[in-house]
Amino acid sequence: MKNKPFNFDPAAIGISRREMLSRFGAGFGTLGLSSMLEQDTIAAGKRANSPLLPKAPHFAPRAKRIIQLFMPGGPSQVDTFDYKPALEKYTGQRPELVDRKSLRNTKNGLMKSPFGFKQYGESGKWVSDIFPKVASKVDELCFIHSMHTDIPEHAGAILMFNLGHIQAVRPSLGSWLVYGLGAETDNLPGFVALSPHAQARGKAANYGNSFLPGAYSGCYVNINSMHPDRIVADLKNQYLQRSSQRQQADLLTQLNNIDLRNQQQDAGLESNIAAMEMAFRMQFAVPDVFDVSRETQNTLDLYGPTQYGKGCLLARRMVERGVRMVQLSLSIDGYDIAWDTGHGDIVGGHKRLADACDQGIAALLQDLKQRGMLEDTLVMWGGEFGRAPTSEGQKGRDHDHYGFTIWMAGGGVKQGFSYGSTDEFGLTAVENRVHVHDLHATMLHIMGLDHEKLTYRYSGRDFRLTDVHGKVIHDILA
Repeated sequence: MKNKPFNFDPAAIGISRREMLSRFGAGFGTLGLSSMLEQDTIAAGKRANSPLLPKAPHFAPRAKRIIQLFMPGGPSQVDTFDYKPALEKYTGQRPELVDRKSLRNTKNGLMKSPFGFKQYGESGKWVSDIFPKVASKVDELCFIHSMHTDIPEHAGAILMFNLGHIQAVRPSLGSWLVYGLGAETDNLPGFVALSPHAQARGKAANYGNSFLPGAYSGCYVNINSMHPDRIVADLKNQYLQRSSQRQQADLLTQLNNIDLRNQQQDAGLESNIAAMEMAFRMQFAVPDVFDVSRETQNTLDLYGPTQYGKGCLLARRMVERGVRMVQLSLSIDGYDIAWDTGHGDIVGGHKRLADACDQGIAALLQDLKQRGMLEDTLVMWGGEFGRAPTSEGQKGRDHDHYGFTIWMAGGGVKQGFSYGSTDEFGLTAVENRVHVHDLHATMLHIMGLDHEKLTYRYSGRDFRLTDVHGKVIHDILA
């Protein structure tokens, strides 16, 4: 028997169609009311009342999208991008400058970097030998060498880097962005988190919406298999036609929205409605965006064979299709804080991790530039903290939250520029210090958002990503 279209009559429960739309419009699930909204779509083709409709920024943005190349576990600044020749001169010694009780397991004194450093580009930037391909792009990068954070513990510092708070009780950076700016795509989430193997410690909190409406939550995708039809488990229904699935989704959404009204905007239910509708849309969009076989062989060769390289390619494909922010975390062997292998062996751990991501990162920068996208895409590389210049055992380094390095490229930042510095041994940020709150304020500014105005009322107070802190680092802006 041929399926008949499902028609829901809101009058049956005593409200008008228009009233129903207005009452239920706060949730992302409104997108599922296709039959009711056909006559209410706006000229741009976006669905009426969607909380994901594009919103005007506070001022003209320098960038439209963000790709975060997240390095959980704490990459060592003195073995990557913060060259400190004094480490070799004073190896084995423990000068007063680094003699801190808060440095754990570092009684053996300073340790020189086991890697060589060379100068690259017109800027003459010193870069470790483990990042030769990224080094070739230094004239397009903006380094911040004076980062610092509040805590030398992975879980809390990762949350601080992604949420602006050491506990999982705040929305993520990506969720704030989508809340403030909306989305530019109907078929993919506004914020996607990717990882080749394991989610960064904290998992869903790193891309979650917390007390923001469910529409602004990020979506995590494990790209380990790289098979387009299996990227998200159980996403596609192989037994029903799309039209039948659409009818089912619409019915469930309508019923859930009735319950949502009765529960007066229950956050959990709203989040479920959002997830259901997005799952329906993603099952047809995801295979396309994740099918990298559609790229030319030259492009595939450019990004290389590693899974992180494929992740970089996917990040480009996603932002190209309107995803507002992509967070791509590095993981190998299923370890959620991959760079923490630096405890026991900087040489083995850091070299292997750099090999896994160096080509893909350089390719991403080149590809974005060739497509004219780098100028309005902000790319950011960094971990939750760095590593001490002192040794742990014979070959490793412990955590360092006093000073570390991140870099940015693309929309809105100076090229071939270095900002701030650590002391002569690379332990502590001493010049133009930048807290994580300052970094967040600056990233929001680049996207056209005032971090003091981007607020959400919850539990009797106005919350923001930077809490009561943060200042924009104008000196790094082009």
